[in-house]
Amino acid sequence: MAAPGYLIVEMNIKDMEQYRKYMAEAPAAVKAAGGEYLVRGGRSETLEGDWQPHRVAVLRFPSYETAKSFYDGEQYTKIRKLRAGATDYFNMVLVEGVAAPV
Repeated sequence: MAAPGYLIVEMNIKDMEQYRKYMAEAPAAVKAAGGEYLVRGGRSETLEGDWQPHRVAVLRFPSYETAKSFYDGEQYTKIRKLRAGATDYFNMVLVEGVAAPV
């Protein structure tokens, strides 16, 4: 079984009205690509270090390659444009998870 791929995002939304346009489209694209949201906003607390994210999202995909294909795909490329100007910053990393034991 392939290890899952995770997209980890930190952002600061400055224009919620504009960002809502992005959020109206993004979940369907994530689901169509086999992904799911594990974290989308919600409360957070820094337990160690100096990282102070405003908002965090974590998405899981069946594999690293699936997540990368989602990000690079035509559908999400168009959707990303909907959040242009809606955030002060939007940082996203793709990481490979641990393969489940058989």
